[in-house]
Amino acid sequence: MSAAKHPLIERFLRYLWLERGLSRHTREAYGADLALFHDWLAERGADLQRGDREHVREYLAWRLEAGYHARSVARLLSCLRHFYGFCKVEGCIDEDPTLQVILPQQSRAVPHSLSEAQVLALLAAPDTGEALGLRDRAMLEVLYACGLRVSELVALTLEQVELRQGLVRVPGKGARERLVPLGEVAIDWLRRYLREARGELLLGKPSDVLFPSLRGEQMTRQTFWHRIKRHARSAGIEQPLSPHTLRHAFATHLLNHGAELRVLQQLLGHRLLSTTQIYTRLAETRLQALGATPAAHD
Repeated sequence: MSAAKHPLIERFLRYLWLERGLSRHTREAYGADLALFHDWLAERGADLQRGDREHVREYLAWRLEAGYHARSVARLLSCLRHFYGFCKVEGCIDEDPTLQVILPQQSRAVPHSLSEAQVLALLAAPDTGEALGLRDRAMLEVLYACGLRVSELVALTLEQVELRQGLVRVPGKGARERLVPLGEVAIDWLRRYLREARGELLLGKPSDVLFPSLRGEQMTRQTFWHRIKRHARSAGIEQPLSPHTLRHAFATHLLNHGAELRVLQQLLGHRLLSTTQIYTRLAETRLQALGATPAAHD
């Protein structure tokens, strides 16, 4: 019997229409999900009425491993819960196999990063002979030296940067604040930018924005993201980038050079150490690709 004509699926879809008033699009999506589950069960000698909790768990894990997005699998579990809840009320099954089933843990995606050579090429891409290029170079240097989020970078003000101490004060949620060291190279580029380019970009407007746009205002994250992509093309970087690419590079390169994980957690402003630990996987993957043995990190 084809899944599309399975009597339980047909009854459930009619129920969704008559009793729940769900749209045709939603009913078709539910029907498609249930049909796939029916076929998967059939290959294992089971059916919708004899599927148990282990079948449901195994099927969800199989979908994740097949590359389905976690949100898609979450919707599938919701569909199965509605379906088996209906079957239980209708007396078609004795026990709901979706009870106490949670989504399988999916390992967090390892973020994309750049090699140190690629970072150097990206940093060197802006034309520092003009004010805009000098601003971009200073922004990229600060972004990489401090591991800031792009939103934190574009919101920086003059008083947050202490060049004599070589620190950037980055506000966090609530009253939390973190101090991040700049490094000598970033300090040098910041000083040159402040001396030669910032005044030209401000067009005489009073402002405490560290990196103003061409209109002399705070730059948007989207604008800087477009600038990063432009410079990446100039640097010959073809791999996919994200707005946090340099933040990821900052983290993995520090780990590659022996930084402690908890120090990195503080620099990145992560509340939980588990959030920072994703970078250990990226650092190890990179080192293994280079034929090196990664150092252990506590």
